Amino acid sequence: MSRAVPSLHRALAVLAALAALAGLAGCGPAAAQAALPPQAVEQVVMVPKVNAQATMDLETTIIRPAGDGPFPLVVINHGKSPGKPAFQGRARFAAQSAEFVRRGYVVALPMRQGFSKSGGQYVGGSCDVRGNGMMQAEDVVAALDYLAQQPYVDPARIVVLGQSHGGLSTMALSAIGYPGVLGVVNFAGGLRNDNCVGWENNLIDAFGDYGRGARYPSLWIYGANDSYWPWPLPERMFNSYKANARGPAADARFVDVGEFEGDSHRLFSNRAGVALWLPEVEAFFRHLGLPFDELPERALPVRGRPAGQAS
Repeated sequence: MSRAVPSLHRALAVLAALAALAGLAGCGPAAAQAALPPQAVEQVVMVPKVNAQATMDLETTIIRPAGDGPFPLVVINHGKSPGKPAFQGRARFAAQSAEFVRRGYVVALPMRQGFSKSGGQYVGGSCDVRGNGMMQAEDVVAALDYLAQQPYVDPARIVVLGQSHGGLSTMALSAIGYPGVLGVVNFAGGLRNDNCVGWENNLIDAFGDYGRGARYPSLWIYGANDSYWPWPLPERMFNSYKANARGPAADARFVDVGEFEGDSHRLFSNRAGVALWLPEVEAFFRHLGLPFDELPERALPVRGRPAGQAS
């Protein structure tokens, strides 16, 4: 495990916050960093999920660089907001997605069953955390089935990441496996149900079980002041996973970013957090043998809708 240097991270957080404020004001380079690259193509598609019980569509945002590709793929799995999942807005994570798109990656953000405009009912309420994650991961598999067939996607170079409930889903996917996935990133992953006795141990056991079947290297990014996972629960979850991981999955690294903006659970979704997690993610991608250099802007014709317009 590696613990980030607190003073350095505090300084980076301050700089990132100032940059974010400048971006909101619409001036300077921060404004450009906050938006998707001007040549990016964004579309919303309804991805079919077929199983023995029913067929439903999953609302999925796809953002890709200009050009034909094929480009490597990053799948971002969203968390769960308070309230009814069907009322949750479509996940876009524009500032976060932009970091990958400008480095030559297609970014896909599938809304899982019962969320936003996706079909079906949300799978939740049970104290079976492990089972919940596995069912959520089935939606990620459905999205990958669609994405891997697209001509602009390189199906042999895929990284899956997720935040909060999406982090749990991502680690469950690692136990299921999918061709072409090279690694997974877990941002503050888990599922909390205070109505379940011993919910912390349920979560620890779930990650331990995922570790037994996991297939990929992983990067875990958590913070010390997470409102969902009181310290040292994040370390206990990781240690449970790591103790059972074998083969490539044993290549698992934990990063503690310390305290962040009053609640480190929002590290990924908060634009100010990009300065903290991006260097760690870059190192992980390069460790997987994937490129991470920013691409020069190209004056290429864009096919499809410009960034920022959804269909």
